[in-house]
Amino acid sequence: MQFRQQALAKLQSPEELDLPVRFARPRGWLVLCATVAVMAAGSVWAVTGSVASTIGAPAILTHGRGSYVLQSPVAGQVTEVLTEEGRRLPANSPVLKVRTAEGETVVRTVAAGRVTALAATIGQIIRTGADVAAVEKVAHASDPLYATVYVPAEKAASVPADAAVDLTVQSVPAEEYGVLHGHVTSVDRSAQSARQIAAFLGDSQLGEQFTRDGRPVAVLVKLDRSPGTKSGYAWSSADGPPFTLTSMTMATGSIRLPGRRPVDWLLP
Repeated sequence: MQFRQQALAKLQSPEELDLPVRFARPRGWLVLCATVAVMAAGSVWAVTGSVASTIGAPAILTHGRGSYVLQSPVAGQVTEVLTEEGRRLPANSPVLKVRTAEGETVVRTVAAGRVTALAATIGQIIRTGADVAAVEKVAHASDPLYATVYVPAEKAASVPADAAVDLTVQSVPAEEYGVLHGHVTSVDRSAQSARQIAAFLGDSQLGEQFTRDGRPVAVLVKLDRSPGTKSGYAWSSADGPPFTLTSMTMATGSIRLPGRRPVDWLLP
């Protein structure tokens, strides 16, 4: 009843037209101005700012021409191994001897390179076409190393020429010596099969490993040189590791893509 009487009294009273109208308190104006300023700054950043992104993918240190698998042209028993892993050999160098029904045959290198793996041992019976060695196509110790990064095919088109690349080398503690620097030299036009990768690296297991999640695209990375480091290459740390790098070392590549304006993500 009390509330009803107050309502009737208010209806009977004249409008309070002489009182000033308060639109907003000072604190409300401050919040509004701050909100508008933040939105304006965000809009400017969305148009003029830049957000960098990277593509991460498995990689391996190699020489630019890759490797090849040496196969036996005959079937028989291995009687002598004439080289060892790590040795550099000129073309047509003897690798092993195989005794056949027609006599003894010497298996020789096809091209100059470094023997990275020997699959045949003395006394072993091998068939024609059996893999007996993997030879990396490098003739001189001073030949530079490269990195081959196997990027997922759906991301390869976004990799620009000369993009900067950071490589975390498996044999180098990154927390102590940092990452290896390089730049993209070339991007293959098509995805590679396990057989193609194995033919380039001279290792069928690596071919299977790099195609486990689909056929990737090979991105060749030239390592940045630095005469002031033991390895001869540039690192994120001043000196890098106190030892030289060897080919066929696994790594993880992080390819830096050009920055994009945030507004581009919103536009079709």
